[in-house]
Amino acid sequence: MVHSLRILLVLLLIQQQSSFESTNCSSVDDGEWGMDFSMGDEGECNIEIRDVNSITYTEFIKEYAFTKPVILRGLTDNSNFRFLCSKSNLLKEFGEKTVRLSTANTHSYNKVDVQFDEFVKFLLTPQSEDALGSDTLYFFGDNNFTEWHSLFEEYNAPPYRLPHMSPAYSFGIAGPGTGVPFHWHGPGYSEVIYGRKRWFLYPPDQTPEFQPNHTTLSWVSLSYPNLELHQMPVECTIRPGEVLYFPDHWWHATLNLDTSVFISTFLG
Repeated sequence: MVHSLRILLVLLLIQQQSSFESTNCSSVDDGEWGMDFSMGDEGECNIEIRDVNSITYTEFIKEYAFTKPVILRGLTDNSNFRFLCSKSNLLKEFGEKTVRLSTANTHSYNKVDVQFDEFVKFLLTPQSEDALGSDTLYFFGDNNFTEWHSLFEEYNAPPYRLPHMSPAYSFGIAGPGTGVPFHWHGPGYSEVIYGRKRWFLYPPDQTPEFQPNHTTLSWVSLSYPNLELHQMPVECTIRPGEVLYFPDHWWHATLNLDTSVFISTFLG
C-alpha cells in the first residue's frame, strides 16, 4: 500500500511540471547564463549530421548547399569566442552599450533601443506561452557593428562559402522559450555558443501553416502536435560545437530551449 502511494505521488509530481524544468548545470559550462528554466523537449532530429573530417567542400556544395540543410560538427574552433561570450565578459565589455531589440514575429516591424545590461537583467526571461510575438522583444541581428567589432573579429565563421556570396554576422542572446516564428531569406549558418536551439524547417515549396504574430512556442504547443505526417518539418536541436546550414528560401523557425547565446552567418 505504501509503495503504491509513493508511485502515485511521483506520477502526480510529474504531471504538475510545466514545460520549463529546473536543470542541474553544475557540470555544464553555461557561461554563467544559467539553465534554471530550461525546456526539456529537444524533439527528434531528422537532419543529416556530418563531422568535418567526413565531408569535403566539394561534397558540401554538391549534396547540401542548394538542396537541403545539414549539421556540421567540428567545423571551426570558437573556444576563445565562447569564452568572450560569457555573461560576465559581455557585461564588462558591452554593459553600457545600446542594443536594438526587435519584436519576435515574422516581420519584426517594431524596434526598441535599450542598454545591454538592462536587457540582460530585466528582459532576458522565459517566454510565456500566451505572449504574442509583437509583445516579445528579441535581441538578434540589429547590432552596432562598430561597437561589437572587437567581439566579431574573434569569431571563426564557417569556412564553406557559396560562390559569389559574402558573409554577414548576426549575434543574439535570448531566454528559454523564445524564438523567431517561420520566415525565409537567403542561405546561412547558425551556431549556438551557449545553450540549445531547436530548429524547424520546410523547403521553399512547402509553406507551413502559422500565424505571423504567434510565437514558435505557441506553434510547438498548439499546432505541432496536430500535424499530419506529410506536414511534419525537417527539425533538430543544435548544441555548442554544432553548426546548422540552411539553403536559400527555406522556411525556418527557432525555439531556444535554454538561455542561449548564438550567432548566424548569412550569405548574400
